[in-house]
Parts: sequence; C-alpha cells; structure tokens
Amino acid sequence: MNKSELVEAMADGAGISKADAKRALDSFIGATSGALKKGDRVALVGFGSFSISKRSARTGRNPQTGKEIQIAAKNVVKFKAGAELSGSVN
Repeated sequence: MNKSELVEAMADGAGISKADAKRALDSFIGATSGALKKGDRVALVGFGSFSISKRSARTGRNPQTGKEIQIAAKNVVKFKAGAELSGSVN
C-alpha cells in the first residue's frame, strides 16, 4: 500500500474527503517526525511505538575496491509493533 492508497482507505473508513484524509496523514507524519527529532518516543497503544536509536560510527569496506571506509554515526528510527497489530497479522 502506498501513500495515496492509504489516504483513500482512511477517507473511506472515516467517511471524510480524500483532501481531509491527506491533511490528517501529513499532520501525523509531521508531528511524529518532530517528536522523534527532539528525541521523544511516540507510542500508539495497540499499534506500536516509534523511537530513535543511535548507531555508532564504524569502519566499513567498499565492495568494489575492498578499501576501508569510515561510516559516520547517525540516528535511526525503530518501530516496535504493539500486541494488537502483531495479533492481527498472525
């Protein structure tokens, strides 16, 4: 499912226009991104939680040349599915 299909499904499920569903989805994405950028955790009970994890710098290898390269440290987003979501897909 891509973003436009999700917007359509949200509009149909909530009985709202696609434009309203798109604004709601964009607002959710923006709010979630902002909270994660500040280092907060976003938890949706039953669905799951988003959090930030720090990945430390490390040495990697270029597969074409075999030369060692330095890979910078960065923050990565993690998602852990909630019990209801896990139960609904199994």
